Amino acid sequence: MSRIFEALQRADLERKTSPVSEEDQAGEPVVISANDETPSPDSSISLESISRHPWAPSLASFPTLADRGAGVEQFRSLRSRIYQARYEAPVKTILISSGSPSEGKSFVAANLAMCLVRNSASSILLIDGDLRRPTLHTLLGAPGTPGLSEYLEGKVDLMDILQRDHRPKPTHLAAANTFSNLTFIPAGICGDNSAELIANHRIEELINAVSPLFDWILIDSPPVLAVTDAVELAHAADAVLLIARVGSTTYPVAQSAQTAFTNSRILGFVLNDVKDPPSSGYGYYNHYVGHETGNLVK
Repeated sequence: MSRIFEALQRADLERKTSPVSEEDQAGEPVVISANDETPSPDSSISLESISRHPWAPSLASFPTLADRGAGVEQFRSLRSRIYQARYEAPVKTILISSGSPSEGKSFVAANLAMCLVRNSASSILLIDGDLRRPTLHTLLGAPGTPGLSEYLEGKVDLMDILQRDHRPKPTHLAAANTFSNLTFIPAGICGDNSAELIANHRIEELINAVSPLFDWILIDSPPVLAVTDAVELAHAADAVLLIARVGSTTYPVAQSAQTAFTNSRILGFVLNDVKDPPSSGYGYYNHYVGHETGNLVK
């Protein structure tokens, strides 16, 4: 097992065995989003008025659409841990990031979104915040424009970038109700000014506007050690979920990724591409995605 996994186990053991003082609790960085104040819905925005498009998802990249199997069970377990985190402190908007490229953040973001909406009444918004190398529209088989970049530039309105699948209740998939509760914002046309666009804080206005409509908002971001975009995006989120890929992500990279989000609430790490998952010993915040799904990393 990798050094990352061993370090996460040690950290979790220390957390469980060490008494937590009031001083320690006060010093723990937590992002309190404006979303926690339950803003009033914008009457100009409604789920019924969101435009619909024919999505053609890459089913091989969505183990969460299966009826059974290791992939769907792993994401169900991750979903449960996300729900548990909500009991500790309010959380709705989650930024999903990693230290380096190709660690599986987009794969995890897309499948976590699917798992959250599957067989439930929850409404989910999935945002592709990776304006450098967008992937989610390809996974969903959805239009890639207009998207977040055009909105941040002020070229389009919010309703122009929101989209849903054109089939209200698709019947050809195992998860028949999945897409009916999923709303998507693609990244849009990528340019060299993504850092400036994200730093203008319109993403925070966007989150505040749509928050009353959704139970969960997931934002896929660029790798935090490659560009500054992820840290800026984290200002609009309640918490951060980090992805590390076993056999690829080094411990210093994982540690640096965590340090980069010092001012954010970190839910923990998802260990992707674990080929020999342990049967026990996982900490409260640590999770894994086994090789049955990890080999589909995007």
